[in-house]
Amino acid sequence: MTARRVVLTGIGVLSSIGNGVTEFTRGLREGRCGAGPITRFDSTGFRRQLAHEVHDFTPSQWVRHTPAEQLGRATQFSVAAARMAVSDAGLDPADLRERPGLVTVGTTDGEADALDRLVEAQANGTVPADLDPVAVGRLAAHRLALAVVRELRLSRAVPSVLGTACAAGNYAVGDGYDAVRSGEADWALVGGADALTRRTFAGFHRLGLVASDRCRPFDADREGLLTAEGAGVLVLEDLESARARGARVYAELLGYGLNCDAHHPTAPHTDSVAQVMRLALADAGVKPEEVDLISAHGTGTPTNDVTEIRAVRQVFGDRPPRTVALKSMLGHTMGAASALGAAASALALAHGFVPPTVNHRTTDPECAVDCVPNHAVDADLRVVVNNGLAFGGNNAAVVLGRHQES
Repeated sequence: MTARRVVLTGIGVLSSIGNGVTEFTRGLREGRCGAGPITRFDSTGFRRQLAHEVHDFTPSQWVRHTPAEQLGRATQFSVAAARMAVSDAGLDPADLRERPGLVTVGTTDGEADALDRLVEAQANGTVPADLDPVAVGRLAAHRLALAVVRELRLSRAVPSVLGTACAAGNYAVGDGYDAVRSGEADWALVGGADALTRRTFAGFHRLGLVASDRCRPFDADREGLLTAEGAGVLVLEDLESARARGARVYAELLGYGLNCDAHHPTAPHTDSVAQVMRLALADAGVKPEEVDLISAHGTGTPTNDVTEIRAVRQVFGDRPPRTVALKSMLGHTMGAASALGAAASALALAHGFVPPTVNHRTTDPECAVDCVPNHAVDADLRVVVNNGLAFGGNNAAVVLGRHQES
């Protein structure tokens, strides 16, 4: 059976630089940085107290068929971004209900924020030993996808949640790509969602990986990352379906690659990162010299940035394409990171620009790439590679191309 061509026709976003595709695009073009003081939990006692939070989010605007208090913040994000994406695609949920589909959401923490709050309350003696069943009901990570299916009443959709940490958004995109390309599904809602959690912040803080002021990927003076929250959900469908309904196409998904090297609990491995990009390019049928832009994992930590750029040079040679780090603007949104990267890559292809790596001062000689410092540039892009790297060596790369009618 001939494989279908898979296109991206809808984008839903919640981020520290703007909610919704229009504001998110504006934020990328303007090079906004969403860093600010932590308000989601008490950061007293931590030496560093900045993160990237989602603002101006009203759950009841998006959660209509389930009491919002029954859903944790990450699940609310997932539902909201899915509704945004469906609307942005020019679809009504009713258009999807009688057709086989897939809802796959990647996450790092699931609803760890809700668990943190329950444990804190119980430790402080402010809740009884028999915990509130509504609060406990928010904890299950699978609800990030199941709540989307229930909220949009997608009776023929298969929900799943992937917990492959900071590469989970790209894993989800690959899952939807396979399902639509093979004909197993007519459409897919895919992406990632995570809420800011004290536990994850504390973990990175103890590792010494949290920056004091801003995340500065590829910079000689970079200190580390800033944790963040957000969600990115994409509508995928086959090209013929999109054409038949006159849909706007942001980009075409050309292929992806996955690997897991288990090299180290936290440190990335150069050869493995290079391999995942080669796998993605081979699946897409794209040569390295045809790539115009890399959306890097780019955490701003000393180890990740050097390792990733060495891997880029393995694959693309001494003159690699522009390589940008969106975490300088968005922070590290964990399981949502590469989903937001895929959304930004599609927008860059559709609108002809390269988002910048902000907060940049001086490029580290070991990270010698054109990171498009501080200001977006116009560019005629054809192919973008979007990287997602995770603890334990869980790596995923997605290749997106500018859609051209043929």
